[in-house]
Formats: sequence, structure tokens, C-alpha cells
Amino acid sequence: MLESVFPNKELTKEQQTIFDQILLFSKENLANNKKSVFQLNGDAGTGKSVILTKLFLKIEQQSKSEGTDNYFLVNHPELLKVYQENAGHFTELRKNRFLRPTTFINRMNKANKKADIVVIDEAHLLLSESDNYNNFTQQNQLEEIIKLSKVVILVFDERQVLKLKSYWSQTLLDNIIKRQQANYQRATLTTQMRMQAPKKIIHWIDDLTENLKVDSIDQKRLDYLTLKADYDFRIYEDAAKMYQALKEKNLQLGESRIVATADYPSTLDGKKHFVNEGQFHLPWDQYNYSNTTWAQKPETINEIGSIYTVQGFDLQYVAVIIGPSIVYDGAGKIKVNLNAYEDREAFKNRHEDDLDNLDNSKKKIILNSINVLLKRGVKGCFVYFHDSRIYDYLVKSKNI
Repeated sequence: MLESVFPNKELTKEQQTIFDQILLFSKENLANNKKSVFQLNGDAGTGKSVILTKLFLKIEQQSKSEGTDNYFLVNHPELLKVYQENAGHFTELRKNRFLRPTTFINRMNKANKKADIVVIDEAHLLLSESDNYNNFTQQNQLEEIIKLSKVVILVFDERQVLKLKSYWSQTLLDNIIKRQQANYQRATLTTQMRMQAPKKIIHWIDDLTENLKVDSIDQKRLDYLTLKADYDFRIYEDAAKMYQALKEKNLQLGESRIVATADYPSTLDGKKHFVNEGQFHLPWDQYNYSNTTWAQKPETINEIGSIYTVQGFDLQYVAVIIGPSIVYDGAGKIKVNLNAYEDREAFKNRHEDDLDNLDNSKKKIILNSINVLLKRGVKGCFVYFHDSRIYDYLVKSKNI
């Protein structure tokens, strides 16, 4: 799991081309003293973080002779732990250069300083409105970071937006860059690097979460494809049996975990809250106070991870419980029941009046979370639907 964001990982030809493009962009715009933004797009698992970490190592190596002041930001506490831990393996990297966005903004404003190059991983997690709880009093974190930097390099995936208070679209991002009059380039990674899965599986996930279609699965054909690709994809009727199969994979490979959509009650009150599905009964993950990430702790095979626990991480196998917010519509498609979604934090009122349809935005958040969860597994993905009609549809049509 740590290797996916380790700075000395070898790049593919596609990644190397974009790496060189960003490095040249940064060098030229620093020399011209031109406010600039480079946007790196790509689906979950395409290797965006691999480029960023290697890029930041290169920038920090060059800063020794060039005297630049650079920072790496991520608005994800579990990922930040990984970056800070990895920094300890390289003499050129300093842990205090890896920060949460709010920390960077407040620190730079207090010192009345500007950074040279700022790298932002998971920019779709940046706050897009004020949030006093997180000590952010301005209107938009990305805009503030651009104001406080000469060159900004950000990773963005519109399909990983998970909260209204950090709701992003390409249009919103474009408007900010235009308002800041920044020089702008972007590039997109297209090759799936995490999942060792045939394209049929990637298409099945995307069709479910984008087009709400439950595509047919020819299991014999799928077995042949996954055997060649070394990827294990299964849809289970029973969550308990799925969990037992996952535990066997965890014994063999390690770092295999079960996760669920936020359709089951959970409160940060120090008590255990459980997900119940038939004979399956397991608690949600607890708040992780340690420096070790959740999936690296052996005991978390006995917990259920959330989207906030695993976003941005690789697992060997992932088992996904898709809860009551996803229901079968009777005609080979699913629909979203907003009332069944328990993550009230995700739907906290947005003060900015910039969403055309609030319900559609909420549905997109739920579908985004499912897409992210289903794309965590390097070697395999198991799926269970709370609404058994989805499984029944696939069985009756002899599709699994």
C-alpha cells in the first residue's frame, strides 16, 4: 500500500511524459515569475500520486541549489501520515513540508509569505466553502493556495468528490483559475495502474456508478479473463460468506479489508457501531489516533472501513458492502435513495449557491463513493448488495 506513493517508484512511459511536462512547466513559470496552475486528471488508480511524489522529491532536490520554498498538501489525515512517513526515507524531504491545506494557508498568511511550488494531492478534497470547524474562514481553499503560491500543481478527479462542503466541478475549478489570472495547463492519465483487472470489470464499475446500469456478467467468460489478468471479481449473495472469503485472502496476501457505503449509522462518540447484514455483524472502524494507517494494522480485518478510511490507498483485496441507498429499479438499473444515506456530514448544507440541482449533487456524491470503494483492490474485488433484487436479477438472467 505504501509503494503507490513512494517517491522512487519507476514511472511508465505515459507517466514519465507527463512528469517531464510538469517539471518544465514549473521551471519556466518560476523563471518568468508567472502565477501558474498545472492540473493532473485521472481516474482512481491511474497513478496520479506516483507522479506527484516523485515530482516533489525532484523539486526538493533542486531546491538545495535553487533555494525554492515548496510544500506538499493533502486534505486527508490517513494519506498525510503515509507521506510524512515516506519523507523519513529521503534526506531531501522534510516532514514539515507535508501539510494539511488549512495549516498551510493559515501559516503562510500569518508569516505574510508566498511559496514557490505547491503540490496538492486529492485536490477534489479541498474545501470549496468556509468551514469554521476546520479553522478555514475564507471561501475556497484552492483559490487561497493559488494566491499564496507562484506555481500550483494539483491532482483532480471529479468522480472522487464526496462532500457538499468540498463539492467540485471542472467549471468551478476553471472559474477560479480564470479569476486568479493564472497560466494554466492540464494533462490526463488514462491507464489503470492499481487494479490488475480486465477492462470489462472497470467498465462494469463505471457503468454502475455513472449510468446506473447493472451490466450482465458472463461468469465463465469472466473467469477466463480474470485468470489471464490475475484479478478476482465476485458478486456475493451473502455478506458473511463474502467476509470469510476475504479473510482467507488476507491470510494469504495481507492488507485485504472489508468496506461499506455510509448507509449504516456511525457516530464519533467512542462507542462501537455495527453493520448488520443477515448473519454478518461487524463494527465500523474506530478513529485512528496512531501513525500507522488503518489498513496496515492487522486487527482492522475485524472492522469495516469507510470511504474516508481507504480513499487514495491500495488494498490487495477489497470487499464492498453496498447498502440500502442503492436499490433495484426493476429493469436492469439501480436508483439512489437519498433518505437511506447515513453520512450526514457529506450532506451538510452548502452556503454557496453554485449547484444547479442539490439532489443530483447528493446522488453524485453517493455514486462517487461507490466508484472509489470498488477500485481499491489490486488483485480482487468482492461485492455484496443490500438490495438482494440486484443479485437476483443477475442470477435469473444467468449473468453470474
